Amino acid sequence: MRFKVKQTKDAAHLEFIRSLPCISCGNDICTEAAHLRSERIEYGKRNTGMQQKPSDMWTLPLCGDCHRRQHSGNEMNFWTNLGVNPFVLALSLFAASGDHELAHEVISRQVRK
Repeated sequence: MRFKVKQTKDAAHLEFIRSLPCISCGNDICTEAAHLRSERIEYGKRNTGMQQKPSDMWTLPLCGDCHRRQHSGNEMNFWTNLGVNPFVLALSLFAASGDHELAHEVISRQVRK
């Protein structure tokens, strides 16, 4: 069975994600919107090809250095080592998009430091 990948482009959400601190190291100066590439059907996240970006709802705030580390090896190992379920966190931040206070609360409850 072949899945159709629904693309959601959301410039406002990407800007919101970039306004949050890096969930890995806490850097709040140069945050990037890091797209999740791994598939997890149980969360509604389908696989995307190397030339295709996932929907913008599947983004998390990472600084440039941590973003490179996320993509340089096994993506799921990166998140496991961080102690984060990236799918739950991305969905939670998408639901909180635009509300900085709620986003910081979501991050503080889902990211171990």
